[in-house]
Amino acid sequence: MQNLKKARDYVSQHHVASDTRPRFHVSPPVGWLNDPNGLSEFQGKVHLFYQYHPYDIKWGPMHWGHQVTEDMVVWKDLPVALAPDQWYDQEGCFSGSAVEHEGKHYLIYTGVRKQENSSGQFEVVQDQCLAVGDGVDYKKVNTNPVLTGNLLPDGFSREHFRDPKVWKEDGRYNLVAGNLDTDGRGQIQLFSSQNLQEWSYKGVLASDDTGEYGSMWECPDFFEIDGQSVLICSPQHMRAKDLEFHNGHNSVYFIGNYDKENHKFDKGEGKSLDYGLDFYAPQTCRLSDGRQILIGWMKSWNSISDLENLEWQAMMTLPRELSLEDGKLIQQPIRELEAYRQNKLQFSTTIDGAYQEPDLKGRFIDLQLSLTGKEWTTFQIDLACNDELYTSFKFTRLTDTLEVDRTYSGLRLDQNCFRKVAVDLQDSITCRFILDSHSIELFINGGKQVFSMEIETPLEADGIRFQSQGLVTLAVEKYDIITK
Repeated sequence: MQNLKKARDYVSQHHVASDTRPRFHVSPPVGWLNDPNGLSEFQGKVHLFYQYHPYDIKWGPMHWGHQVTEDMVVWKDLPVALAPDQWYDQEGCFSGSAVEHEGKHYLIYTGVRKQENSSGQFEVVQDQCLAVGDGVDYKKVNTNPVLTGNLLPDGFSREHFRDPKVWKEDGRYNLVAGNLDTDGRGQIQLFSSQNLQEWSYKGVLASDDTGEYGSMWECPDFFEIDGQSVLICSPQHMRAKDLEFHNGHNSVYFIGNYDKENHKFDKGEGKSLDYGLDFYAPQTCRLSDGRQILIGWMKSWNSISDLENLEWQAMMTLPRELSLEDGKLIQQPIRELEAYRQNKLQFSTTIDGAYQEPDLKGRFIDLQLSLTGKEWTTFQIDLACNDELYTSFKFTRLTDTLEVDRTYSGLRLDQNCFRKVAVDLQDSITCRFILDSHSIELFINGGKQVFSMEIETPLEADGIRFQSQGLVTLAVEKYDIITK
């Protein structure tokens, strides 16, 4: 408990001013944030935990940060929930999930430790651990670790066995965790329990039988939506494939059939969950109103940069509502955001060339744009711009592509700034841009494709401008997002 008190005291003493943080995206009160953990509903509120290193703006020994919300737009910081302070989590309290059980809030996470093997060498071991609490304070159970790699078949990795996601179904708790098989390929293990403390092994739910999906499958999530089963995971070290996946770490979803009797998921072909420059390790939860909500880490291990002159680093995406349409996962911004929209600006115009509406600007906005016409060949919108800085989104009809470029957004490091993806460009297309102080999220054609990214642009750069080759008709609807 000493490490937990130390972390809580440090955060309390070094908590940064709220006006330096995003207004409606989860960010740490100080220090470093990565994977979302424990997204859950408890006692009428939505709780989000996250991988957290309070003492630095870079990754370090993992704690669990904690925030709570009543509407998933305005979030409140709560005390650090977990700190590495036991023999079984001495190297960190890694990712996991949360569920309500018998009126208590149960956190199940990966405890990481090093142990000496028969050769006298120290090796990493990852096991699953449990903490029980009241929504603020959590106590690790005496029986930890409650789920160890001893249950895994011979040859499966004990070093890479992590990120448990738990849910209740048919009176029992099920759990999926990421793992490596004997060939070093990613796979998802399935377990079951009556009480969250005694687990039985059910088998390999899904695996990478083609070698197409990288190595370790991190942060798995398995749920049913609109009558179909969906598996989400974040494979490491993938190779680029067409314009669907990029090199490095991706987040992938599979839609398929689940054989409950044999505990097998026929996963089908994987698709990218988010095509942006900064997205990883998403997690979902089913709300009491039936909505399946997703939130992801809006950063990338492949292009880590420090947001300049800040005492906090990294943020989450805006929570998204999930649905299925024509075999694809649809993601829409949570509807609660609409309650914070003010100062509506709406207009339509036809352009051919450069165009800028003087009153159209902002950095905390919900911008909805509809393009129609058969004559345009390219269309570009620049956001968060002034005479020097901008982030661009360029659509090209001949190739049915979107090119996203933040080269001139204010970054001072040579990091990944460009992404090109395939987009179905018909005679009409809709775009919804959500801008906060340090981020842009784009939802295309009602959420059929999503792009998330960080930007490092001074707030004074709040312009919006358009450029087209050929006639295109724009219908624009813009709102300021005001949370105070």
